[in-house]
Amino acid sequence: MTSPATTTVYESVVTQVGEQVEAFLAHGLLIFFADGSPAELHDISVLHTASTAVDGPRPGDTVHVGDTSLEVLAVGDVVGDNLLNLGHLDLKADGRSQAKLPGDVCVRKGDLPLLAVGDTFRITRSAGEEGSP
Repeated sequence: MTSPATTTVYESVVTQVGEQVEAFLAHGLLIFFADGSPAELHDISVLHTASTAVDGPRPGDTVHVGDTSLEVLAVGDVVGDNLLNLGHLDLKADGRSQAKLPGDVCVRKGDLPLLAVGDTFRITRSAGEEGSP
């Protein structure tokens, strides 16, 4: 649910959580791929099905993973295309203000949540931001 001051640019529901996802969380990394991704990626990824796919994240957006909300600090060059075309996103809790890799979405340092089937993954943007849908 968003307030009138925000718009949802991406929203999906978790359909599967790989066996190795929790180990990656210990290193501040949460990897998403859309359902239908290659089987070799399933163990390390949160699989999801998008219901809204308007845009990828931008700095200043908020990523909502389950009950946790995180401000986007930096976004790599290929993140938008990867998310919209593959459902792929690497969420890194590294506190960086510039993405180290082209596929990184950087948020504050800290714990990322372990998601469960049925949880939501959503990206919201303030309605006043330039380029908002």
